[in-house]
Amino acid sequence: MSEVLLKYLPEHAVESVFELIKTNSVHLKIVNERVTRHGDYRRHPSGKHQITVNANLNKYRFLITLVHEIAHLAAFEKYGRMIKPHGNEWKITFQRLMIPFIRPEIFPNSVLPLVANHFRNPTASSDTDARLAFALKQFDERKPDIHFIHEVPSGSLFRIKNGKVFQKKGLRVKRYECLEVKTGKLYLFNANAEVEIIPG
Repeated sequence: MSEVLLKYLPEHAVESVFELIKTNSVHLKIVNERVTRHGDYRRHPSGKHQITVNANLNKYRFLITLVHEIAHLAAFEKYGRMIKPHGNEWKITFQRLMIPFIRPEIFPNSVLPLVANHFRNPTASSDTDARLAFALKQFDERKPDIHFIHEVPSGSLFRIKNGKVFQKKGLRVKRYECLEVKTGKLYLFNANAEVEIIPG
């Protein structure tokens, strides 16, 4: 198992993650990319704990996602099944489990302070922390034709994964206002949303 984990995790995190998996009797499945989530936790009627994590995640996002899901399991075991999935009990558990990993041997200097800051009050998804999400995306394998929305010139057309086409308008506080060409509806995009620019 450690050899498999080494492919997906920072080297100095493997031993501790393996211990978390064993201690919590986790059946870990590494699966193909799901657009709507990085990972999930399920307790089967048999009592078996299964965690799935997307195989396409970079090592740092994989670590955060796996510990996020183990935190669900640990919080439910400690506080009962009636707690909110991302409530205070989960946050406390996630913080406690992540603290040993917030070290320079595990996270690069460009990400470490952002991870430390995020875990003062972790959110349901690290993607909602725009600065952390952008820093983590720097370690993703990016296709040459994919750009972040903040890189798209204003007024330009772009396409998202589901094929919908938008025109970038302007910045509204922290997100970009974009017009869906087909419907004329306005949508807000995080600065780190990945899109394909349509040559004009």
